[in-house]
Parts: sequence; C-alpha cells; structure tokens
Amino acid sequence: MEKVVIASGSNLGNRLGYLERAGTFLSELTQGTIKKASIWESEPVGAAEYTFLNSAALIETEKEPGELLALLKNFEQECGREKDPERWGPRVLDLDIIAYGNLVIDQESLIIPHPEYHRRLFVLCPMKELLPDWTDPVTHKSIEVMIDEAPKIEIHKTDLTW
Repeated sequence: MEKVVIASGSNLGNRLGYLERAGTFLSELTQGTIKKASIWESEPVGAAEYTFLNSAALIETEKEPGELLALLKNFEQECGREKDPERWGPRVLDLDIIAYGNLVIDQESLIIPHPEYHRRLFVLCPMKELLPDWTDPVTHKSIEVMIDEAPKIEIHKTDLTW
C-alpha cells in the first residue's frame, strides 16, 4: 500500500462544494484514513479569471498509478469538467497525483512527481501540512526549499473545511 498525495482545486461554480465532493470521493478510494490539508485560496495561474480554492489529500491505496489517474479524471468529468480544458484555464475541479510514495514515473500520460507542483504554492502549502518532512525523490529538495523557490502568488489559508 502506497501513500499518495492528491492535489485538488476549483475556481468555477460552487468551489467548496466541488472540493467537498472530491473529499468524499477520495475517502472512498483510500484503504486507510484520509488526511486532508486546509483549504487555501489563491490567485489563478494562467488564463483563469477567478480565484481558486485549493487543497491536498493524503490517501493510502493499492491501486496502480495509471488506474488511480483514470479514476481521478473520470470523477472530474462526472463533476462537469471539460474533457480537454484550456491549460491553466478555469475548471470546476482539478485532481492531480502529486506524489505516489517515492515513485518516479516519466511517461507521456503520467509523470510522478507531478511536473509543475514544485512551482505552485497552492500545491506546496497544503502538501506541507500533510508531509512537512517530504523530500522530492527527483531533485532531493525539501518542501521548505521548494516553497522558498516557488514563484510568489497571492495565497492565504481559509477557515473552510472539506
């Protein structure tokens, strides 16, 4: 069984409602207890107009990475996400595998650790709550170092729960 970090984000419609649905879905996927980080609100990166609500969850699973990714993408579509959305554009729900144990995968359809996470405070801040001592298996950088090096954006922790 592997520990997996899944980032979640929403900036369209009932943002909190989509994160709550994602939390329920992820709790059904885990064989252990789900651990959810705080919800953070951040300015959008790219073409999106509206602020995002973001968080991350730590689950335990025996599912293979590709199978887990397919389940996440199917759930996004069930929630109303477009099949091929604009890169960094608005979305009702985004679920990404950030880390899968210490596994390193570099395939066309799946890259773990997630290729952009180290540049995204809206992923790193929630992830630090879940795994404060985590080190990237590729760069060997600590989460603290990655937070210090990430491009700065407007981001703050909310009192919302999911």
